[in-house]
Amino acid sequence: MSSGKKAVLLIILILIIDQFLKIWVKTHMALGQEIQLFGNWGILHFIENNGMAFGMEMGGKPGKLILSVFRVVAIFGIGWFLASLIKRKANMGLILAVSAIMAGAIGNIIDSAFYGMIFSESYNQHAILFPPGGGYSSFLHGRVVDMFYFPIINTHWPQWSPFRPGESLVFFRPVFNIADSSITCGVISIVLFQKRMFRNLT
Repeated sequence: MSSGKKAVLLIILILIIDQFLKIWVKTHMALGQEIQLFGNWGILHFIENNGMAFGMEMGGKPGKLILSVFRVVAIFGIGWFLASLIKRKANMGLILAVSAIMAGAIGNIIDSAFYGMIFSESYNQHAILFPPGGGYSSFLHGRVVDMFYFPIINTHWPQWSPFRPGESLVFFRPVFNIADSSITCGVISIVLFQKRMFRNLT
């Protein structure tokens, strides 16, 4: 199988898993609902966010629109870079890492672009796919679905601590999705193995 086909297959596989899980969560859980996966250490916790990976956000509707447009532009840029890597017969690990980043970016832009138009609200209810009255928002103003929450450490800072004494200490606090994980794994693998991945590129 050619490197191009492997890249496309990985992107499609990540997108299918990402979107299947998001749609399942939207249609089977209400916002804030939780399902324990590994006791209190691994939880399926349904939230939505207007912004970037791991729940980070940018200023209201204008920020949301700017971020969505930036994502679309970034996807085209990543796609161009990926195509050039395939054409230059770059390291397969680099091609797959960039493919994972691209798949994650596409997965989250699908939420932002279309979920507002095809889903009803999820407050205190399961969302309806293609509701008769239309969706909860417009094109590029949908919210990204997050669900994985791993509070492996859930305690309090000691009273003697100079930093936030007595306050809650949770690690890992962010709630994320498959697309976020795909982007993170792609970036980390490039950082860790950059010498090997970029060795034959000129």
